[in-house]
Amino acid sequence: MFRMLMTYARGVAAAAEEQVTDRHALVVLDQQVREAAAATDRGRRALALAIAHDDSEARRLEATLARIADLEERATAALKGGRDDLASEAASSIAMLEADRDAITEARRDSAQKISHLKSTMAAAGRRLTELERGRRLARASDAVRALKPRGDATLEDAEATLRRLRERQDEDEAVAAAVAEFDSGAGGDNVASRLEAAGFGRPTRVTSTDVLDRLRQRLAAAPQSSD
Repeated sequence: MFRMLMTYARGVAAAAEEQVTDRHALVVLDQQVREAAAATDRGRRALALAIAHDDSEARRLEATLARIADLEERATAALKGGRDDLASEAASSIAMLEADRDAITEARRDSAQKISHLKSTMAAAGRRLTELERGRRLARASDAVRALKPRGDATLEDAEATLRRLRERQDEDEAVAAAVAEFDSGAGGDNVASRLEAAGFGRPTRVTSTDVLDRLRQRLAAAPQSSD
Protein backbone atom coordinates (compact mmCIF):
# COMPACT_ATOMS: atom_id res chain seq x y z
CA MET A 1 0.00 0.00 0.00
CA PHE A 2 2.82 2.37 0.91
CA ARG A 3 4.56 1.69 -2.39
CA MET A 4 1.33 2.35 -4.25
CA LEU A 5 0.92 5.65 -2.45
CA MET A 6 4.51 6.65 -3.25
CA THR A 7 4.02 5.68 -6.89
CA TYR A 8 0.80 7.68 -6.99
CA ALA A 9 2.54 10.69 -5.42
CA ARG A 10 5.34 10.54 -7.98
CA GLY A 11 2.77 10.28 -10.76
CA VAL A 12 0.87 13.31 -9.47
CA ALA A 13 4.12 15.28 -9.18
CA ALA A 14 5.16 14.31 -12.71
CA ALA A 15 1.74 15.27 -14.08
CA ALA A 16 1.88 18.61 -12.27
CA GLU A 17 5.37 19.24 -13.63
CA GLU A 18 4.20 18.46 -17.15
CA GLN A 19 1.24 20.82 -16.74
CA VAL A 20 3.54 23.61 -15.58
CA THR A 21 5.90 22.91 -18.46
CA ASP A 22 3.05 22.87 -20.99
CA ARG A 23 1.52 26.02 -19.51
CA HIS A 24 4.77 27.95 -19.87
CA ALA A 25 6.06 26.19 -22.98
CA LEU A 26 5.37 29.15 -25.26
CA VAL A 27 7.13 31.55 -22.91
CA VAL A 28 10.14 29.22 -22.81
CA LEU A 29 10.06 28.80 -26.58
CA ASP A 30 9.92 32.57 -27.11
CA GLN A 31 13.00 33.04 -24.92
CA GLN A 32 14.86 30.19 -26.60
CA VAL A 33 14.13 31.64 -30.04
CA ARG A 34 15.32 35.07 -28.88
CA GLU A 35 18.55 33.56 -27.54
CA ALA A 36 19.07 31.57 -30.74
CA ALA A 37 18.50 34.69 -32.83
CA ALA A 38 20.96 36.66 -30.70
CA ALA A 39 23.57 33.89 -31.02
CA THR A 40 23.03 33.74 -34.78
CA ASP A 41 23.44 37.51 -35.01
CA ARG A 42 26.70 37.34 -33.04
CA GLY A 43 27.88 34.60 -35.37
CA ARG A 44 27.10 36.74 -38.42
CA ARG A 45 29.06 39.66 -36.98
CA ALA A 46 32.02 37.39 -36.18
CA LEU A 47 31.94 36.01 -39.72
CA ALA A 48 31.80 39.53 -41.16
CA LEU A 49 34.85 40.51 -39.09
CA ALA A 50 36.73 37.41 -40.25
CA ILE A 51 35.96 38.20 -43.89
CA ALA A 52 37.00 41.84 -43.40
CA HIS A 53 40.29 40.72 -41.83
CA ASP A 54 40.93 38.32 -44.70
CA ASP A 55 40.30 41.14 -47.19
CA SER A 56 42.83 43.27 -45.32
CA GLU A 57 45.38 40.44 -45.47
CA ALA A 58 44.73 40.08 -49.19
CA ARG A 59 45.57 43.76 -49.69
CA ARG A 60 48.71 43.37 -47.55
CA LEU A 61 49.79 40.38 -49.63
CA GLU A 62 49.24 42.33 -52.84
CA ALA A 63 51.37 45.21 -51.50
CA THR A 64 54.10 42.77 -50.42
CA LEU A 65 54.22 41.15 -53.84
CA ALA A 66 54.45 44.58 -55.46
CA ARG A 67 57.38 45.54 -53.19
CA ILE A 68 59.16 42.25 -53.95
CA ALA A 69 58.79 42.78 -57.69
CA ASP A 70 60.03 46.37 -57.39
CA LEU A 71 63.08 45.40 -55.30
CA GLU A 72 63.95 42.50 -57.62
CA GLU A 73 63.94 44.88 -60.57
CA ARG A 74 66.13 47.38 -58.72
CA ALA A 75 68.49 44.67 -57.44
CA THR A 76 68.92 43.33 -60.98
CA ALA A 77 69.73 46.83 -62.21
CA ALA A 78 72.27 47.25 -59.35
CA LEU A 79 73.99 43.99 -60.34
CA LYS A 80 74.18 45.16 -63.90
CA GLY A 81 75.67 48.43 -62.71
CA GLY A 82 78.31 46.70 -60.64
CA ARG A 83 76.82 47.67 -57.29
CA ASP A 84 76.83 44.29 -55.61
CA ASP A 85 76.57 45.97 -52.20
CA LEU A 86 73.25 47.56 -53.04
CA ALA A 87 72.07 44.37 -54.74
CA SER A 88 72.93 42.41 -51.58
CA GLU A 89 71.02 44.86 -49.40
CA ALA A 90 68.01 44.58 -51.69
CA ALA A 91 68.27 40.78 -51.63
CA SER A 92 68.11 40.83 -47.84
CA SER A 93 64.93 42.93 -47.92
CA ILE A 94 63.46 40.68 -50.59
CA ALA A 95 64.11 37.61 -48.41
CA MET A 96 62.23 39.18 -45.48
CA LEU A 97 59.39 40.24 -47.71
CA GLU A 98 59.14 36.74 -49.17
CA ALA A 99 58.94 35.33 -45.64
CA ASP A 100 56.05 37.71 -44.97
CA ARG A 101 54.49 36.67 -48.27
CA ASP A 102 54.63 33.01 -47.35
CA ALA A 103 53.23 33.65 -43.86
CA ILE A 104 50.35 35.73 -45.20
CA THR A 105 49.59 33.16 -47.90
CA GLU A 106 49.51 30.34 -45.35
CA ALA A 107 47.34 32.35 -42.96
CA ARG A 108 44.91 33.23 -45.72
CA ARG A 109 44.73 29.58 -46.80
CA ASP A 110 43.79 28.62 -43.26
CA SER A 111 41.35 31.53 -42.98
CA ALA A 112 39.68 30.56 -46.25
CA GLN A 113 38.90 27.10 -44.87
CA LYS A 114 37.56 28.49 -41.60
CA ILE A 115 35.51 31.16 -43.34
CA SER A 116 34.01 28.57 -45.68
CA HIS A 117 33.09 26.41 -42.68
CA LEU A 118 31.62 29.41 -40.85
CA LYS A 119 29.54 30.37 -43.87
CA SER A 120 28.09 26.86 -44.08
CA THR A 121 27.41 26.83 -40.34
CA MET A 122 25.73 30.24 -40.39
CA ALA A 123 23.61 29.31 -43.42
CA ALA A 124 22.41 26.18 -41.62
CA ALA A 125 21.78 28.17 -38.43
CA GLY A 126 19.79 30.74 -40.41
CA ARG A 127 17.60 28.02 -41.92
CA ARG A 128 17.04 26.41 -38.51
CA LEU A 129 16.19 29.79 -36.99
CA THR A 130 13.68 30.44 -39.76
CA GLU A 131 12.05 27.08 -39.07
CA LEU A 132 11.98 27.88 -35.35
CA GLU A 133 10.29 31.23 -36.03
CA ARG A 134 7.72 29.58 -38.26
CA GLY A 135 7.07 26.86 -35.69
CA ARG A 136 6.78 29.43 -32.91
CA ARG A 137 4.18 31.42 -34.86
CA LEU A 138 2.18 28.27 -35.58
CA ALA A 139 2.40 27.18 -31.94
CA ARG A 140 1.19 30.58 -30.77
CA ALA A 141 -1.68 30.50 -33.27
CA SER A 142 -2.64 26.99 -32.15
CA ASP A 143 -2.54 28.10 -28.52
CA ALA A 144 -4.79 31.06 -29.31
CA VAL A 145 -7.28 28.79 -31.09
CA ARG A 146 -7.17 26.32 -28.22
CA ALA A 147 -7.90 29.16 -25.80
CA LEU A 148 -11.21 29.71 -27.61
CA LYS A 149 -12.48 26.39 -26.25
CA PRO A 150 -14.57 26.13 -24.21
CA ARG A 151 -14.48 29.64 -22.81
CA GLY A 152 -13.80 31.15 -26.20
CA ASP A 153 -16.86 29.51 -27.74
CA ALA A 154 -19.04 31.01 -25.01
CA THR A 155 -17.45 34.40 -25.60
CA LEU A 156 -18.13 34.17 -29.32
CA GLU A 157 -21.72 33.14 -28.68
CA ASP A 158 -22.22 36.10 -26.34
CA ALA A 159 -20.79 38.46 -28.94
CA GLU A 160 -23.03 36.99 -31.65
CA ALA A 161 -26.09 37.37 -29.40
CA THR A 162 -25.16 41.00 -28.73
CA LEU A 163 -24.81 41.61 -32.46
CA ARG A 164 -28.23 40.09 -33.10
CA ARG A 165 -29.84 42.30 -30.47
CA LEU A 166 -28.11 45.34 -31.90
CA ARG A 167 -29.34 44.54 -35.41
CA GLU A 168 -32.88 43.98 -34.12
CA ARG A 169 -32.81 47.33 -32.33
CA GLN A 170 -31.50 49.03 -35.47
CA ASP A 171 -34.25 47.40 -37.56
CA GLU A 172 -36.87 48.66 -35.10
CA ASP A 173 -35.43 52.18 -35.18
CA GLU A 174 -35.39 52.17 -38.98
CA ALA A 175 -39.01 50.96 -39.07
CA VAL A 176 -40.12 53.74 -36.71
CA ALA A 177 -38.20 56.35 -38.69
CA ALA A 178 -39.81 55.13 -41.92
CA ALA A 179 -43.30 55.32 -40.39
CA VAL A 180 -42.69 58.85 -39.14
CA ALA A 181 -41.39 59.91 -42.53
CA GLU A 182 -44.40 58.40 -44.26
CA PHE A 183 -46.76 60.21 -41.88
CA ASP A 184 -44.93 63.52 -42.41
CA SER A 185 -44.98 63.15 -46.18
CA GLY A 186 -48.75 62.67 -46.47
CA ALA A 187 -50.19 60.06 -44.19
CA GLY A 188 -51.86 62.76 -41.96
CA GLY A 189 -55.22 64.40 -42.80
CA ASP A 190 -53.72 67.91 -42.97
CA ASN A 191 -51.36 66.91 -45.72
CA VAL A 192 -54.18 65.24 -47.68
CA ALA A 193 -56.23 68.47 -47.41
CA SER A 194 -53.25 70.47 -48.61
CA ARG A 195 -52.86 68.27 -51.67
CA LEU A 196 -56.59 68.58 -52.44
CA GLU A 197 -56.41 72.35 -52.05
CA ALA A 198 -53.42 72.53 -54.38
CA ALA A 199 -55.42 70.54 -56.96
CA GLY A 200 -58.24 73.13 -56.81
CA PHE A 201 -60.76 71.17 -54.77
CA GLY A 202 -62.39 72.88 -51.82
CA ARG A 203 -61.98 76.25 -50.12
CA PRO A 204 -58.44 77.63 -49.96
CA THR A 205 -56.96 77.48 -46.48
CA ARG A 206 -53.88 79.57 -47.13
CA VAL A 207 -53.47 83.21 -48.10
CA THR A 208 -51.66 83.61 -51.39
CA SER A 209 -49.90 86.58 -52.90
CA THR A 210 -52.85 87.00 -55.30
CA ASP A 211 -55.17 87.31 -52.31
CA VAL A 212 -52.99 90.01 -50.79
CA LEU A 213 -52.86 92.01 -54.04
CA ASP A 214 -56.66 91.79 -54.46
CA ARG A 215 -57.15 93.00 -50.91
CA LEU A 216 -54.82 95.96 -51.43
CA ARG A 217 -56.59 96.92 -54.68
CA GLN A 218 -60.00 96.78 -52.98
CA ARG A 219 -58.71 98.94 -50.13
CA LEU A 220 -57.33 101.45 -52.60
CA ALA A 221 -60.60 101.57 -54.56
CA ALA A 222 -62.65 102.07 -51.41
CA ALA A 223 -60.53 104.92 -50.14
CA PRO A 224 -61.97 108.49 -50.83
CA GLN A 225 -60.27 110.30 -53.67
CA SER A 226 -58.49 113.49 -52.57
CA SER A 227 -58.96 116.64 -54.68
CA ASP A 228 -55.93 118.53 -55.86
